[in-house]
Amino acid sequence: MKFQSTRGSSPKVTISQAIDAGLAPDGGLYVPETFPQYTGGEFNLVETLAPFFKGDPLEPFLSKICESAFNFPIPLKKDVLELFHGPTAAFKDVGARFLAECQSRLNESNRTVLVATSGDTGGAVAAAFHGRKNFEVVILFPKGMVSPRQLQQLTCWGDNVRAYAVRGTFDDCQRMAKEAFHDPWWKSNTTLTSANSINIGRLLPQMSYYAQSSVEYFKKFGTKPGFIIPSGNLGNSVAALWAKKMGFPIGKIVMATNANQAVGDYLKTGKNTPHQTINTLANAMDVGNPSNLERAINLYPVLDDFRVDVESISVSDEEIKQTIIEGAKLGNIWCPHTATAVYAKKKLKGDAWIIVATAHPAKFESIVEPLIQQKIEVPSVLLELLSKPSHFKEINADLKEVN
Repeated sequence: MKFQSTRGSSPKVTISQAIDAGLAPDGGLYVPETFPQYTGGEFNLVETLAPFFKGDPLEPFLSKICESAFNFPIPLKKDVLELFHGPTAAFKDVGARFLAECQSRLNESNRTVLVATSGDTGGAVAAAFHGRKNFEVVILFPKGMVSPRQLQQLTCWGDNVRAYAVRGTFDDCQRMAKEAFHDPWWKSNTTLTSANSINIGRLLPQMSYYAQSSVEYFKKFGTKPGFIIPSGNLGNSVAALWAKKMGFPIGKIVMATNANQAVGDYLKTGKNTPHQTINTLANAMDVGNPSNLERAINLYPVLDDFRVDVESISVSDEEIKQTIIEGAKLGNIWCPHTATAVYAKKKLKGDAWIIVATAHPAKFESIVEPLIQQKIEVPSVLLELLSKPSHFKEINADLKEVN
């Protein structure tokens, strides 16, 4: 299988080349040329991903890559898909670990992994690549816009991981990361790759939990579930749309956003217009210019088709707070991001919905604990990271200051 740029001006490449490059030469994002079709039966992870790797140097290693990357549970509990049982307690662990396993088998020469993060991505990428030979990780995160525990997860690694607090927004960090791929100094002095969701090696494995949980739900209830997904840079949502495109029994995709409503505005106007980032309680979703909207538009070149399969619901900070408070009374403790999906479900008709829980609430104790008036039990993997020393450098939103 070949992969092509969303902008159509770059040569088609193999999956290895797409993963290694991160971003296409024309500035577009790589997408599959075609989507293999699910024909029914039991879900099999390797069989689902295998067509994308057919004939590629990574193909012989796919089974081992999946075994190493997916070494933690991803349970569907009633109508909640829990994606936070990995080493950094967020859904980003799935894509980051899979990407690291692929990259490690592709490269024997030195690589610089550059990642912009609004909170969870950087920690997951750092955990996945920490201590791996021939890899240097550079993390860019917006100063003062991540939770204290997210900050610790971004900055506790040392060794081959460097973290920079950027005086700006996530969109500034993302812009800097994209600039590096075309910057003469970075091109001359590093072999650069990306670990953001612009890298297709992040999205392909994320399709798997939508595929598996939809098959499980369909077999149990006989109806296609829709997914309500907390959405920021839209990589997780596009992964669900790709699984739907493959024919898995998936209904509508609802993108639950905070006050940053780029996708909602696109659905209304048909125009992909960058917005100024708004700071919210659901900080990992504070994205005014989501990169993966370009992939969604590529998948749905006809706007009305997009509107049939996708809905966007914006959730305010006050609604996030109330959802967290109400959930705790019923014995459910939600992180601010998952709370957007829980609230969005109230606005939807029918019962065939799966809420996507993207992060453990203990990562956001400074927000959640004062609202629910109780302490949150901290997962052991997170406790271990919190005990480590923190190291980072503060810079302006200027690529030249990253050194």
